[in-house]
Amino acid sequence: MPWTPAHVDPRLLRAFLAVAEELHFTRAATRLYVAQQALSRDVRRLERELGAELFVRTTRQVTLTADGARLVPYARQVLAAQDELLAAFRQARPLLVDLNSPGLGTGRRVLHRARELAPEQELMARYESGLTGAAGELLAGRLDVSFGRFAGLDRALRAGLGHQLVRYEPMAVVLPEDHRLAALAEVPVDALKGEAVYAGAGNPRTPEWTDLARRLFEGRDIEVAAPAPMAVGEEEFERVTGRTRNPILAVVDFPAMRRTVLRPLVKPVPLSPVSLVWRKGLVHPGFDALRRAAVEIGSAEGWLRRPVDGWIPAMDVDMLKT
Repeated sequence: MPWTPAHVDPRLLRAFLAVAEELHFTRAATRLYVAQQALSRDVRRLERELGAELFVRTTRQVTLTADGARLVPYARQVLAAQDELLAAFRQARPLLVDLNSPGLGTGRRVLHRARELAPEQELMARYESGLTGAAGELLAGRLDVSFGRFAGLDRALRAGLGHQLVRYEPMAVVLPEDHRLAALAEVPVDALKGEAVYAGAGNPRTPEWTDLARRLFEGRDIEVAAPAPMAVGEEEFERVTGRTRNPILAVVDFPAMRRTVLRPLVKPVPLSPVSLVWRKGLVHPGFDALRRAAVEIGSAEGWLRRPVDGWIPAMDVDMLKT
């Protein structure tokens, strides 16, 4: 049998082998979950590429030709080697999942559920502290997945990334325990009038968060607090923000800080659109589990239901429609 092509698509070999083992095109198509017409097309393409007839087809039966019988063991060897390679590669490499910072609930919960769904996979947490900071690492292949506000990324970064909306996360404010608004159970956004609220200004890893704050505060006489020294870690963040005593823009599951109170924002309820974000072309079974986990939890807890008085920036609404 002449072997002329430099490369044979494994899909064509898989189609051939299914027919060779079933000796029936309909059963083989059912086995591969493809249409019979598509299966027949793949077999004919393989025959053209190899320059040999592989099956004798009659109205009553399908049988292998001598060349077809000769190909069977080679096709099995090639496909087994491919399956072993893919299995070894996927199992050996951990999926690196950025959760932004320790303590934040959305990404952590999705990660924990994904580990339950795919216990044989290694999903490793990382902490890049902001989606913009993580995006460069995603594109460079040093991270696989992150969470955050996709619309707030620079267009050049978004071009190489995919995303899946996970949650409209209600926003909150962290206040010193003796702040004038600390006694309120909920803080109307307009009650922050005249305040300078810390929202990560100057932090090169989190401009998407600072931009969200500016859009929320626009026209309300609320300032974004001036940049503070770059604080790495919870202890340093508490120390620096405790000294400035500015209210801190946060989300409702922000981890507790000493000598502060966390209050949800209302009138309107500002929402942080949290997406699962990944490098385009990413293939990993752990990634599939993450996406399933996000949908499962979001559906159970209504993460994608927007309250009647919910607010997100117009640019985010437009981007999430596409």
